[in-house]
Parts: sequence; C-alpha cells; structure tokens
Amino acid sequence: MTLVHDPQAAPAAPQEWEDGRTLPALVRAATPGTDLAAWIRANRPLVDDLAVRAGAVLFRDFAVGGSADFRSVMDALSDRVLEYGERSSPRTEVSDGIYTSTEYPADQHILLHNEQSYTDNWPMRIVFCCEKPATRGGRTPLANSRRVLASLRPETVEKFERLGVQYVRNYIPGISLSWQEAFQTEDPEQVAAYCASAGISVEWVEGGQLRTRQTRPAIHTHPVSGERTWFNHAVFFHITSLPEEVSTGLREALDEEDLPYNTYYGDGTPIEDETLAELRAAFTAETTGFDWEQGDVLVVENMITAHAREPFEGARRILAAMSDPVRADTPEGAADEAEAAA
Repeated sequence: MTLVHDPQAAPAAPQEWEDGRTLPALVRAATPGTDLAAWIRANRPLVDDLAVRAGAVLFRDFAVGGSADFRSVMDALSDRVLEYGERSSPRTEVSDGIYTSTEYPADQHILLHNEQSYTDNWPMRIVFCCEKPATRGGRTPLANSRRVLASLRPETVEKFERLGVQYVRNYIPGISLSWQEAFQTEDPEQVAAYCASAGISVEWVEGGQLRTRQTRPAIHTHPVSGERTWFNHAVFFHITSLPEEVSTGLREALDEEDLPYNTYYGDGTPIEDETLAELRAAFTAETTGFDWEQGDVLVVENMITAHAREPFEGARRILAAMSDPVRADTPEGAADEAEAAA
C-alpha cells in the first residue's frame, strides 16, 4: 500500500498513482479517530478520482466503530446504497444496506471476482468495513481488471468479446443457494418476472428445482475512465474452479447440465482448458493483498478491481455494502437511477 493523501491537509490531488500494480491505495488519518464520513463529504471529488485511478482505496485510523458508522460512510460516498439482489453468496443483512461480506466457510478460498458481473445491473462499488480482523489469515486479495485484460492474448479477447460468457446455475439446497434465497422470494412467478426482465432463461426441472441461463458480455467499458476492463465471472463460476475433490465429486454425481454452477462461451460451447489456465495465470500475476485492521474501510471500484478472500482463523467479521448501480443496456454502462436489486 502507498499513502497517497494526508486527510488533515487541505484537499489536493493525490500523487500520481504508480501503475495500478500496488493495491490498495492508502489514505491514513493523521489524527486517529477522524470522522471518516465527514472527511469523505468534504473531499468527495478527491475520493472519487482516486478510486477510479487506483481501483481500490483503503481508509485507515479513522473512527468507524460498526454498522451505523459504516452506513454513514456509505451515505457520504453515494446516495444510492443498494440491496443485494440476484444472490450467489450467503450473506446476512446487518442493517439497512449493510451485509456480512459472506458466510462462506472460513477454511475455503473465495476466488477473485468482480461483484455481480454475471448480472445486467451491477454495483459500481463494493465497500468493506472491518469490525474484527482474523486471528490468522483472512487477507483480501485484489487484482486490477484493466491489467488482466491487457495481459490476455488478442485471440482470447476477441473470442470472449464476440461471444460473451454464458452462466448456467442450478439452485440446489445444500449444494448452492436455493432459488428462494438467491431471488429473495418464495413466489416462482416473481422469479419468472424478474428473470424475464433481466434476460435470464428459466427452466423448472424435476423436484421443483430451478435452472437458469444468462449470457453477458465478458468485457466492459468503465463509464468514467473510458477504459476497457475484464469484467465477468467466467473463471469464478466454472466447475473446475472448485477444489478438485469437490469438482470431481459433483461431476461424478450430476449430469453436466445439473451442476450448481458452470460457465461457457456465450454460444454454449466449452471454454478450453488452456484458456482457463491463461485467465487464471493473468489473475495470479496481478494479485496483491493486505492485512485488515479493525476499523479499516476498503472502497473497491468494482468494474476496475476484482476482490477475493483468503481462508482465516478466528472471529473475523467484515461488513459489506454496494452502491451506484450500472446497467449493461445503457450507453457505455452509464449509471442507472433504478435500484440494482431484484
């Protein structure tokens, strides 16, 4: 991390960001206990500029004591704090718009991903707040999605740009989220209506289970910077991204079309093993990370930076919130005034 601005100084442009390799940028309170929400309100253009140029900003040594303080920070950052719609990860709502970051088992890696890039309506930002760091582990890896795209072979980029990514999900309780949890309703008709509006095909299969398919772009243009960025869940949702014993067990037990998650090119053809390896290598080469401290707030510019989670021990508690919805069907993904939730 690199300190880019002294929050006690007069507002000024932060130093030129190096090259996007070292994430996150660090803004440290010169006087511990400075009110972060108030400072952001006074320096909002600075924060917005730094978030886009750096891709992720860590605020440290400010006064952020819990979910109420964190909500104040979110309100200072944006007037569009979102609900968590079209879910793929187990989370609990702590207070209005504030969630646990995930309830995925502590001993498991969560791979790098851009939040809700599989939807047609995603948050421009995802923001995290550390209520309690892990006793051991629990780092949050980050990777610059602009640099990931730039490192891919031209033929790989061309194929994904031409075909997009198809996501196939089966909502199997005990293996993945149920459709009731994913769409936050008990009503199949509400699910069907949401999916129809979001370009998702719906198939009800034996036993009342739901299968969905949706095809999304793999590459987007950031609406502020104009930069192209690798923004999708092609690797994250691919069956081979699960631990090998889990992936093998699922493929032995289930037909391919019944797997809880899988990804393909947008025309339904398989993504080649060598292409998956290329994508994973690109993420690995760009991965950085940091150790959490209590009270830290991390602003992730979602279309520019992918985030992950390492396994941990102890009572780690990280809160999460999302803001600033972007729709795929507006010019260059311009921010939409409607909520991004189902």
